[in-house]
Amino acid sequence: MEGWRHTRPGKRTEMTRYDIVFIGHITIDEIDAVEGSAHAVTGGAPFYGAFAAAWSNKKIAVITRMTEDDRHRLEPLQAAGIDVYLQPAHETTHMRVVHPSANIDERQMYQTKNAGFFTMKEMPPIEPCLIEVGALTNQEFTLEFVRELRKSGFRVALDMQSFVRQVDTETGAIQFRDVPVKREIVKITDLVKLDVVEAGILTGTDDLEEASKIVEDWGSHEIVITRSDVVLARYEGKTCFERYSNRTSQGRTGRGDTTFGAYLARRLDHSVEESLKFAAALASIKMETPGPFRGTLEDVLKRMRLTEAQNCQDP
Repeated sequence: MEGWRHTRPGKRTEMTRYDIVFIGHITIDEIDAVEGSAHAVTGGAPFYGAFAAAWSNKKIAVITRMTEDDRHRLEPLQAAGIDVYLQPAHETTHMRVVHPSANIDERQMYQTKNAGFFTMKEMPPIEPCLIEVGALTNQEFTLEFVRELRKSGFRVALDMQSFVRQVDTETGAIQFRDVPVKREIVKITDLVKLDVVEAGILTGTDDLEEASKIVEDWGSHEIVITRSDVVLARYEGKTCFERYSNRTSQGRTGRGDTTFGAYLARRLDHSVEESLKFAAALASIKMETPGPFRGTLEDVLKRMRLTEAQNCQDP
């Protein structure tokens, strides 16, 4: 692979093929948590998601927006064999994430800088493939952009946090709110991911299985929902659960993005059940260490074997 690249709007003479593309802001984060705080940390949904898929030997790319001055933050992705398409922006998105308790699902978020919306005219020349639309807030994608991706032939896997997390443009505070066009969003996507908080806001229930059935009724083909202790997948009327096995939560930031990235990569050539087990094991390893997943395929398979053996021993 050729590493990071600039996008060149309007030049589409040669189309590049990928198995998965992750699109969204790569951010600079300040994280305040009871396990320990961190400042000026590289984050964002495509950052965690792409690293979670990098083990797979698939051809993976990231499309992001940030300033040229922060371009060095993309180099770890390049080193992992991931192509990065950079759309230069006036500023890089900055986030502040506060975890006030040990509950992974409880957090307060603020956006202090914003790299702006993605548009189809700035998309790089890539062949339609599976694309993970993963924003941290509603300041990255519009419904029309998602529609155009689908019309262009992309299979769309969308994280509903891209619309549920709504920024107060005056204070930067992020509120989790219902999305009036949620049914339309679901209908034009192939896979939908939520966490338990987003599921509760959108469906009115925090029962994971019931929430997944409601989203399925809206027209979703495949649903993934995460919670601090478990991840669910629903496909063709069947629900599967898998528990996380992390021993600590020092690396809790990026859990959902990591889970979904791992699930998508494994799902390219495995069943829902196998992909869910794999994603839970990989995300569990990631949550034990701050930063993105940096392990190997064998690390994940070993964790799956250990988890299965422990489950067999439990009464």
